[in-house]
Parts: sequence; C-alpha cells; structure tokens
Amino acid sequence: MDLELVSFNVCPFVQRSVITLNHKNCEYRITFIDLSNPPDWFLQISPLGKVPVLKVDSHEVLFESAVINEFVDDVTPGTLKPSDALVLAKNRAWIEYGSTCLSDLYMMADVETEEEMQQQITVCVERLQYVENILTDSTFFNGDSFALVDAAYAPLLFRLDFIHEKIGFLDWGRLPKLNQWKENLLALESVQQSIIEDFEGHYTNKIRAQNGYLGSLL
Repeated sequence: MDLELVSFNVCPFVQRSVITLNHKNCEYRITFIDLSNPPDWFLQISPLGKVPVLKVDSHEVLFESAVINEFVDDVTPGTLKPSDALVLAKNRAWIEYGSTCLSDLYMMADVETEEEMQQQITVCVERLQYVENILTDSTFFNGDSFALVDAAYAPLLFRLDFIHEKIGFLDWGRLPKLNQWKENLLALESVQQSIIEDFEGHYTNKIRAQNGYLGSLL
C-alpha cells in the first residue's frame, strides 16, 4: 500500500498522523505544501483546504487526522484502539477535546495584546485542568499501552512545553499527571521522529507570522 501524507511543516494535526504511522512502522512519504499558497491539485483533493490529507495508492484520499489515524490502525498489524466500546468512545471524545486545546494554543499566539494573551492563557490552563482531572498515574492515557489518543495529544504537549520554555506560562506542579504523561510521550521514538528538522525555528516563524503579542516575545 502506497501512503503519501500531505502536510505543512509545523501542523500539529499532521504530526498526530506521523506519530501513528511511525508507531505502526508504516512506510510512507510526506509532501509539504505552503498553505498560504496551496497548489491546485491540493485544493482538488482537500474539501476543507486543510491538512493532513492521506493519499492511498495515489488515487484514494482521506482527510481529517482522526479518520486517517483510525484507517492506518485498521490496515496494519496490531491495534492502537481500546477493545471496549465505551473506552473507545471516550477516547474519541477526548481526541476531539484535544483539538479544541490546540485551537486555544493557536488563539494564544493570535491575539494582539498582553491582556488578551493572558485571557487566552487562562482559557488554555482551565481546559488542560480537565485533562489533568481524568488522567491516572498510568504511563499513557488508557494505561500501559500507547493508543491513538496518546498520538493525538503528543503534538499539543510538545508545543505547550516549547512555549512554556519561552514565556513560563504554565505551572506544571499543578498539572503533575499531565506533565508526567507529557514526559512519557516525548520520550517515545515515534514521537521524537515526528518532529521536523529545526522545528523550533519553523514554529517560531509561524507564531511570529501571526503578528500577535506572543510572537513579539519569541
């Protein structure tokens, strides 16, 4: 099966799929595009004009990272999905919640004043507290086994860690289970290999290009 993932270089949703592909030991390639000036062929295959898009055997196309990740899991040996239907449904719900947290992070970089950024930080931290409250002391979200929900949160936690190192906006002491989950995820080879070369430079440039207050601090 030929798999081509279409991406732009610092998209966290694409990184979710890269982590899944890495963890399942898939052979795949990545094609990077400029979303500010996307090629016509991309607009023809991406109904929402978003990445990631997964091209399967050159002619079939999937979009939305959660869908792509479940497909990859379904067509490869083993599974990263819980067998219990209720646990699986809860995982899917928290994956969607993680997408909202990523939107919070985007908005934190988008607002133009320090006051507005502090308001967005408050929203972000309150949202993270909900995740902290449902986590246990296990290695990963469901226990000792890595799952698709872990792949979904790793890009968020990586970016939170990066921004915190720059501006110190989080008190990890108040989020100890989230912090430990972060450390467990970022230590995985599948996560480490999902990060592009010079991520820091590219991500910093992306934040600065939003022309918000956060960019002026980096």
